[in-house]
Amino acid sequence: MEAFFISTGLVTLAEIGDKTQLLALLLAARYRQPWLIVWGILVATVANHALAGWLGLLIAQWLTEDLLRWVLGVGFLAMAAWMLIPDKLDEQPDTQGRWGVFGTTCLLFFVAEMGDKTQIATVALAAQFNAWLAVVLGTTLGMMIANAPAVWLGDRMAHRLPVRAIHIGAALLLAMLGLWVLWF
Repeated sequence: MEAFFISTGLVTLAEIGDKTQLLALLLAARYRQPWLIVWGILVATVANHALAGWLGLLIAQWLTEDLLRWVLGVGFLAMAAWMLIPDKLDEQPDTQGRWGVFGTTCLLFFVAEMGDKTQIATVALAAQFNAWLAVVLGTTLGMMIANAPAVWLGDRMAHRLPVRAIHIGAALLLAMLGLWVLWF
């Protein structure tokens, strides 16, 4: 349960103000079909984080326990620093085209998560806890907690959240996790 709760909390905090949350806002404003967008986010996140979690388990098997501890500890510290860099939405969604709202959302979210801090966190958390299902469920829930309200509430919610303070809190949690991994 620890892996699930830590994964959920870290990803929820990491996603506030992240490019995928901005993408959720943009898709909601453009297509105005929140349920299809939310389902698209869910499917893309499960696929992306399942692969990331699997990669984390493979990495954990290849590295010695001591090397894994250092890689994870430094990795969490690096993610803490990365958390302090604000995200900007780089890509604009195409018109609905042949993919439809659901397909467009799935594709854009899957691609947007490639190499993103939450995908890397999923790899690291799966390696740390050796609990693929708990980590994937937790990181997916964290994504949904952060992104579903963005779809339904749109800009009204985004401007009221203290995004910088949330990012600093998430960075502190990641740094503490990194230090804990390194020293215990």
